[in-house]
Amino acid sequence: MSQVAAKADTPFWERGNLAPVHEEVTAFDLPVEGAIPPELNGLYARNGANPREGHSGHWFMGDGMLHGVSLKDGRAEWYRNRWVRTGRFNGEPRKPGMSDIRSGTANTNVIAHAGKIMALVENALPVMMNRELDTVGLNDYGGKLDTSFTAHPKICPVTGEMHFFGYGFAPPFQTYHAVDASGTLMRSIPIPTKAPTMMHDFAMTSEHVIFMDLPVVFDMPAAQRGTMPFAWNDSYGARLGILKRGAGIESLRWVEVEPCYVFHVANAFEEADGTIVIDVAWYNELWRGGPSATTFDKAVLKRWRIPPGATKAQEQQLDDRAIEFPRVNENMAGSHHSIVYSVDTGTDLASQRYTSLRKYDLKSGNSTVHDFNTGLPSEFVHITPEGSSGEDDGWLMGFVYDRTRNASDLVILDAQRIESKPIARIGLPARVPQGFHGNWMPGV
Repeated sequence: MSQVAAKADTPFWERGNLAPVHEEVTAFDLPVEGAIPPELNGLYARNGANPREGHSGHWFMGDGMLHGVSLKDGRAEWYRNRWVRTGRFNGEPRKPGMSDIRSGTANTNVIAHAGKIMALVENALPVMMNRELDTVGLNDYGGKLDTSFTAHPKICPVTGEMHFFGYGFAPPFQTYHAVDASGTLMRSIPIPTKAPTMMHDFAMTSEHVIFMDLPVVFDMPAAQRGTMPFAWNDSYGARLGILKRGAGIESLRWVEVEPCYVFHVANAFEEADGTIVIDVAWYNELWRGGPSATTFDKAVLKRWRIPPGATKAQEQQLDDRAIEFPRVNENMAGSHHSIVYSVDTGTDLASQRYTSLRKYDLKSGNSTVHDFNTGLPSEFVHITPEGSSGEDDGWLMGFVYDRTRNASDLVILDAQRIESKPIARIGLPARVPQGFHGNWMPGV
């Protein structure tokens, strides 16, 4: 559906640059304004919902489509976009019931770990992809993984381990897993939540993993409407489950937080006295009455602090501006961070009126902005030069939709001076819809 043809009752995820594209494109030797740093050799890929039929019951429910740009020796070698050929995409029959982990949309994130590129969605198994973004097949870790796989795994920069969880609609509703640096599934531990909650993300420190049991829970009326089957529940409560890395379920403890919802954790770390600190994009509430087809709730940057022995988290709102897609330097994952990058979302994500990327300096309390003027930014990722130790050394990379030419660019910014002119702007031959998450994969 084109932007012009959108009708008044068209849901927001089928309008403007949220609308799906209908062709798979391949283009080589992309035009570059500025200069691509020659150290950037690898693949940037990002995932998003792109319904094959042009429509879906919710923004989060469309078929997965990867958009990727290969960089080598200062050149933009190619751009490709490819649907993830899941069983669902191919029309394979699904098992009866709400959950079939072998049949998902694979539409939310794309990561590389232990030599495998994987497209992810939180209610199914990972789908392996090759460097050219062709589908290889499901990854169930040699038959050992029998739950879904979160769209937000955490890779420890010290050990190389990948921590993740899966949720479902039957007990146990949540299961935590850990994979070692070689890609071997090491452990699986059921996490006792009270009901099937929509647990989209979680947190990891050097010593613990933290799960968010929040009051957006399975909702049959929403499921019967054909939209995301979750809604706000005033009576459910909100808590964080803290589990020591490498320990059994006996070490799990629960800490209360004020009722809220969180899609995305920026990062978490531990202070010298053992206090756990978690920075999140925090929603006061989400989907009261079920998901909306016209608006999307607003989030702000918030911090939870959990001192040793505490039964309730201390809460501090760090800013009052609406943001989403918070990211940090991935080398800081699980350790003390001072910098958070996020997209300013303005009135709400559905409006598509936002134009800026924000950098928070949490030491000074200040923030700086890169304004793309008429451009519409997606999530940006931080890339650190090899051998660098500065938290904001390096570059930020992400897709920006150019309204003037109805196409998109891959933009590279100086991470230390994000307000400055882009280091490079790589012109793409097609529009990249506003999607979800991606990553830089060096040397891939």
